[in-house]
Amino acid sequence: MEIKPLSDHILIEAMPQEEKTESGIFLPQTAEKERPEQGKVVAVGVGKRLSSGKVIPWEVKKGDVVLFTKYGPNEIKVNGKEYLIAKEEDILAILE
Repeated sequence: MEIKPLSDHILIEAMPQEEKTESGIFLPQTAEKERPEQGKVVAVGVGKRLSSGKVIPWEVKKGDVVLFTKYGPNEIKVNGKEYLIAKEEDILAILE
């Protein structure tokens, strides 16, 4: 099944978090983990449509690795795989 976001929504595949802290401590699978803030753009909608009918072009594209707000995107599960759906305003930066 293919997912096609509508209007100004972006489908993101969250990137797995590090299993090791900055000081070198490995975290067990049972440790409480923070919600991810980085991910790869899987698909984008058509763009934000203004009341005049004009569509604002995207700043992100499929394949971009992005940094997003921690609690902005909505979590969804399709065919057993977890994704996030965000609006472009939830995207903070493109990581290069």
